[in-house]
Amino acid sequence: MSSFFVRRLGAAVLLVAALAWVGCDGDDSVSATEPDTEGSAEYPDACPACADGDSVAAADLPHFSFFVTSLAALQELSGSPDGFGGDLRYGETGPGAGLRGADRICECIAERSMPGSSVKQWRAFLSITADENGQPVDAIDRIGAGPWYDRLGRLLAPTRADLVPHIRPQNGNAAIRDDLPNEDGVPNHRPDPNLPKVDNHHMLTGSDTDGTLYSTSATCGDWTTADGSSANGRPRCGFSWPRSSRASNSGSHWVSGLNAPGCAPGVGTEGKPPAGAITVGAGGGYGGFYCFALHP
Repeated sequence: MSSFFVRRLGAAVLLVAALAWVGCDGDDSVSATEPDTEGSAEYPDACPACADGDSVAAADLPHFSFFVTSLAALQELSGSPDGFGGDLRYGETGPGAGLRGADRICECIAERSMPGSSVKQWRAFLSITADENGQPVDAIDRIGAGPWYDRLGRLLAPTRADLVPHIRPQNGNAAIRDDLPNEDGVPNHRPDPNLPKVDNHHMLTGSDTDGTLYSTSATCGDWTTADGSSANGRPRCGFSWPRSSRASNSGSHWVSGLNAPGCAPGVGTEGKPPAGAITVGAGGGYGGFYCFALHP
């Protein structure tokens, strides 16, 4: 198990952990467009060191190309018990910063779980309305051709056609299909085996069931705002594990099934959003999202 399962005693400990990380310098680890910054005062250049970074080839590493971002990982990287909310810039600036920052979060979590794996070129499964060139981006077009494997080498899906528009991924390992695993290969419904299952399955995607952009109001300003006001829309979410029968799209589709109440940070496991809720987590989530790598 990684250190992400260690319970944090408070925001101060979380921040110290984040500041202890140093940057990865792989040029192809985030997106085709170079980031505008090497970090910021808000978030340090926080990728863990890539052991022998430039000498590690993706093909030399074990299969690991998919995970659900765990709550513990997002708390650690954000330095907050509430996570990032809808603002995933993580020190990036300029157009497309939310998507680049989310990619960087994926990279950092993957590297922490499997040293050297940042070379696999990680992509967040998120859609946006406008990239650096003002063009919409569909999540399904970002993640390569497959196949994708979890941290324990189990097959999620062989191809993109096996991912969407299906309610659950197809032609992979049945053991993970209905409870998609986090960066340690642990089913996310029960991330701590010493505790009961938790209602945490809402995953940010901004996408429709086919992996394309859901709407202009479904991406928290292209993943750049943690303001929960209605002006910033309601982020579209899928389900990492199905609440209802897989024969039904309601509460089951891994990409698209509901709109979270708002973009503010927050963790909710109460099963139903309370009146006036404005967070990404209200009703069963914490602002988690999916990460895919271009190399198996």
